[in-house]
Amino acid sequence: MINKIPPSVKKALTEIQKENFEAFIVGGCVRDLILGKKPKDWDITTNATPQELLKIFPDGKYENQFGTVILPEKYLGNPESRENLEITTYRTEANYSDKRRPDEIKFAEKIEDDLKRRDFTVNALALKIKGSEFEIIDLFKGQSDLKKKILRAVGKPEERFNEDALRMMRAVRFISQLSIGGDWVIEKNTLSAIKKNANLLSFISKERLRDEFSKIILSSNPDLGVELLIKTDLMHHIIPEIYQTISVTQNRHHYHGPFNTVYKHLLASLKNCPSRKLEVRLATFLHDLGKPEAKRGEGEFSTFYNHEYISAKKAEKILQRLKFPKNIIEKTVLLIKNHMFYYNVDEVGEKGVRRVIQKVGLENISDLIDVRIGDRLGSGTAKAVPYKLRHFKYIVEKVSTDAVSVGQLKINGRNLIETLKIKPGPKIGSILDILLSEVIDDSKLNNKKYLLERASELNQENLEELRKKAKHKIKGKEIEDDKKIKSKYWVK
Repeated sequence: MINKIPPSVKKALTEIQKENFEAFIVGGCVRDLILGKKPKDWDITTNATPQELLKIFPDGKYENQFGTVILPEKYLGNPESRENLEITTYRTEANYSDKRRPDEIKFAEKIEDDLKRRDFTVNALALKIKGSEFEIIDLFKGQSDLKKKILRAVGKPEERFNEDALRMMRAVRFISQLSIGGDWVIEKNTLSAIKKNANLLSFISKERLRDEFSKIILSSNPDLGVELLIKTDLMHHIIPEIYQTISVTQNRHHYHGPFNTVYKHLLASLKNCPSRKLEVRLATFLHDLGKPEAKRGEGEFSTFYNHEYISAKKAEKILQRLKFPKNIIEKTVLLIKNHMFYYNVDEVGEKGVRRVIQKVGLENISDLIDVRIGDRLGSGTAKAVPYKLRHFKYIVEKVSTDAVSVGQLKINGRNLIETLKIKPGPKIGSILDILLSEVIDDSKLNNKKYLLERASELNQENLEELRKKAKHKIKGKEIEDDKKIKSKYWVK
């Protein structure tokens, strides 16, 4: 265990102890050490006050009210490791009027006082090191709970959650992160207290809810985390729209087995999403959120026409409400809106693939495929990547250098102005749009000679006719794609 502790952490402990103060490694990093995992962050607690710590570490930073001194980079060992090292004075806390932060903080003299204020028994562990010897301070049977894989609140659960309501979501997050195949559970009284106090999440900022939810979604067991959020009613304060999917049955595309409701399908899709990107997992989890609204009919021949667009709009509102960054929202919405892309080896060739690339961007194709893989496995299919999806990847790579946007044409607006002797204006844009639609149909046409000759022909038409022609081409392709999607999903 000691061998896994970075030299910078050992050095900090030694420097504090040399001045006759106590110093312990504490919290989640001790839990991870016992579990054989590599801690991401390191925390030290001590009876030295912040002022006394600054005498030991003159370059340390103390800019908070919690008694935490952050050590400068030179104490952190290899800067590339990005280890965070914080040293906090023993403290007690009182009154949490905002259900998040203590109204009063007092420094304490004993490690016991500090451990009493912590959230869960497995995080209320302290590790004392002296030379090659070590001792674990365990006042609340945290080691026993680690062995039994039980998450239990320190002391009275309701008191812990009234102090900091976000701890309820942290409980769900720990379960989803620590579990291997769902082997961790929340202790009965702790779980009961979460259900009873779920409404306390209304005191927590959307940003903090977002951050914890993101960690759950990115965990190794996101489906387990989501189910716990539903079971404890915490989801009412995060994405209440999910509850609408629980009793909605699917059509024959998802009809058999355990995935016959929209909610079960979303859960299974999230579980099987191969990506570790937040926006891809969010898209996979929310991709069918609009089905309850889109559903027409009942049974295996029910339809969900346009559900992808409804889902995208709902997802956008949800992510905006939770204060997700703009780039995450835009990417998630793009993936949801296009997750129904149609591809059949014998029916859709290079032209169809270029259309998909044009819609989502070549840089997003892999992520779109990952959403599709989660969707397929979430429907109970045996293969995540069947032949036709592998063939789609092959065609994507084959046409990846072809033009799918005006900027990739072999001519540009300047060429048209010089060759056709026309002034800058909307006519140039209309000509380029028509040329692009033709090049997407046949990539061989993307050469300067043909494009300029074709542009000369189009220049003879008036602006309104050009606009109609461009819109007609685009609309025609949309209708063609729509018919194929309808036939695949048994809609009229």
